[in-house]
Amino acid sequence: MPRPKSLSSVDIAAAALALLDCEGSDALSIRRVSRRLGVSPMALYRYVADREELDRLVAERILSDLELEVDAAPWQQQVVVLADRLRAAAGAHPEAIPLLLRHRHDAPSSVRWIETMLGVLADAGFHGSGRVVAQRAIVHHVVGAIQAQRLSSLSGAGTASLADLPAAEFPHLAETARIARAVDPDAEFHRGLRSLLEGLRQEQGAPGHDATEC
Repeated sequence: MPRPKSLSSVDIAAAALALLDCEGSDALSIRRVSRRLGVSPMALYRYVADREELDRLVAERILSDLELEVDAAPWQQQVVVLADRLRAAAGAHPEAIPLLLRHRHDAPSSVRWIETMLGVLADAGFHGSGRVVAQRAIVHHVVGAIQAQRLSSLSGAGTASLADLPAAEFPHLAETARIARAVDPDAEFHRGLRSLLEGLRQEQGAPGHDATEC
């Protein structure tokens, strides 16, 4: 009788991520992953307790290679570096975005990235709720950019349709959509991030700013 197949968490996460990338989040299940690994669902339950743990393994797999060291530089540049790395890692697996958000607190690599980003913001003088809002705004920009590029790319058919609207009725929308079709996704992301960081900088240094509260 053959010995039961031995699996590692790396094997399981890789199989689950491949399934997610190929067939989408609806396809991810213990049964489908076990089939991909060539074992029974019961055999897979020896390694993962439930679907929640499987999802966490996938989230960790995606973020496990994130580099956290940043060179000494103004805080805005450090934020851009960390945001770029997160965008690259998460953007390679856009179907996993909901998973990454749900497991931001228990995927070790996610926790380490958040701690690093918060450290940069703390050193820049962000405290209290201001640091909370700054960190969340940066993450939202990264996640939103990935989702927008996947679901509503500026180079896609939706923008082309908007550009063809009658200019007499929709002068601003039609003109903006025509311009938008030529905007590079990286340029869109970085210009948006720079605008966000400039807004955070101005709020940070605004008169009456209470460092202990915001």
